[in-house]
Amino acid sequence: MKWVTREYVHVDRTACPWLIKKFIDPEAEFIFVPVEKIEEVSKSKGAIPFDAPGVKLGHRDGKCSFETIMEEYGLKDPVLQELAKIVHSADTGDAELAPEGVGLSAIMTGARLNVEDDFEAVEEAAYVYEALYSYCKYKLLREKHKKELEGMSTKQQREFLRRKMQEPLC
Repeated sequence: MKWVTREYVHVDRTACPWLIKKFIDPEAEFIFVPVEKIEEVSKSKGAIPFDAPGVKLGHRDGKCSFETIMEEYGLKDPVLQELAKIVHSADTGDAELAPEGVGLSAIMTGARLNVEDDFEAVEEAAYVYEALYSYCKYKLLREKHKKELEGMSTKQQREFLRRKMQEPLC
């Protein structure tokens, strides 16, 4: 399927393609156009528009596009829910929701300056979102297994959590 969004990607427009390819449409193709061309390209190419003004998969009800896509596609993964807080924080500037959002915004700003185009930006950003997904899972596992971890050495904790990272969280 084709997906279309605004050109000059930043946080939401790098996070959403990662989310779409990993959890919704592994064969997704992305098109980046000026905002005024979103509707035209959506119709002419049969592309699903996201993170643009007035589209179904955009900001709404105080949520960023990443959260809206999760909601629309029924993605309930608790790790994704945690990651969504970081993306929301970075995209909206709400540092109180997730302090990691400040860092993500800085990384995506710098990353955009190091690539040739939006395609490369999205491709390179995928590593950041994979790493943040792992971080969020690790964070939730530490909370879930807090009692078990208390009596372990640092090395034992690390090995225990590395094993747990391979298992589903639920």
